[in-house]
Amino acid sequence: MRPGIFHKPFCLFLAAALCAAGMWTYANRVLIPYQKSDAAAHDRPRGNLSDLYPRWLGARELLLHGRDPYSPEVTREIQVGFYGRPLDPSRPDDPRDEEGFAYPVYVVFCLAPTIGLPFAIVQKAFYWALLLLTCATTLIWLRVLRRSAPLWIQISLLALTMGSPAVMQGLKLQQMSLLVAGLIAIAIALLVTDRPVAAGILLALASIKPQLVALLLCWLAIWTMADWRRRYRLALSFLATMTILMAASEWYLPHWIPRFWRAIHEYWHYTASASVMDNLFGAPWSWVFELLACVAVMGVCWRERRQAANTDSFAFTVGLVLATTILVVPTCANYNQVLVIPALLVLASERRAIWHRSIANRVLFAITTGLVFWPWISSTALAGLSFVLPQQTVERAWAVPFWTVIQIPVGVAALMLVHYYQSTFAAPARPGKS
Repeated sequence: MRPGIFHKPFCLFLAAALCAAGMWTYANRVLIPYQKSDAAAHDRPRGNLSDLYPRWLGARELLLHGRDPYSPEVTREIQVGFYGRPLDPSRPDDPRDEEGFAYPVYVVFCLAPTIGLPFAIVQKAFYWALLLLTCATTLIWLRVLRRSAPLWIQISLLALTMGSPAVMQGLKLQQMSLLVAGLIAIAIALLVTDRPVAAGILLALASIKPQLVALLLCWLAIWTMADWRRRYRLALSFLATMTILMAASEWYLPHWIPRFWRAIHEYWHYTASASVMDNLFGAPWSWVFELLACVAVMGVCWRERRQAANTDSFAFTVGLVLATTILVVPTCANYNQVLVIPALLVLASERRAIWHRSIANRVLFAITTGLVFWPWISSTALAGLSFVLPQQTVERAWAVPFWTVIQIPVGVAALMLVHYYQSTFAAPARPGKS
């Protein structure tokens, strides 16, 4: 478990580079041209299409002009920039997503330094900042998981990360999920190196997307309470930072919390949001599977609550919690799957132990591997075909790379849980566990 993640030579780097190039070529030559032609055929508006824009404009209007970012007036102004014009409910082909300001107010403090700049500059700067942060995030998770890897393997992992559908989409949209993922990785790295105060501050900032950190915070709360005397600084710094953010938000926009909840409920309504499990199984079976997944994960958290932050068990639990988060959050967004990276790194390093344990493990591992690699393989194939086939022919297959995206977190979380419980029940009890 301690040696490097892979033992294959330079061909891995070439394959990773090909996958990354294939994904981005597919995006630029197949996916985006299809979206443009489809929008033109249905008279669907297209503006800057940046997920950063609604947050940036809301921050500017609140901090510079004292306007409520949740108001219908600001929402219409957001639509003008995002779509190019306000949405018209009388047009059946107009997008359903109203692009309202559906974030906690304190996100404006993160964007405050940018509100005096033209959005075009902010958009480009944020794109490159997210790209660098996401690269750093992968390397940070390697250190947190204590996985050794030579330089060429690290470069290959970076290429695969940049070429993943989650990161590609997140960068194209300038999605703040990539920022939250980076903040989480840095916070956990700080916790591992015994800097709980700084970790608590970053976790509080990561709550700008509360659905992505809720399960992680539950795990860290259990872990902190298991040894309060030594770990209390994490909780205090997190709570103090949240208190400051909430108080500052209330100062700038009194009674903002009810408006935020209303905006969230409206977002769920006009986007018809559904979790991964909802999309796969539908209610009420999705609720049953989500509950079972949470119970299984909380069982892992309870068993591992006494482990130190610099142990493999702690890092494994973090990866499992983040992978499970993708299953239960009420929105099924591809870019959120950047949180699956630490779990994928764990599975890659533990692949031999998983493979040799049982036939069922091999089947599950092979299925999960196929799910993970399908977007790279299919997008690379479509990218190549885009140079030899008519554009319209290739565009008809634009959705092929996304066929397995929704199943990836299910396979990853299931494999993590199976591997953990098999290893736990097969091994003797460890000291200090209860």
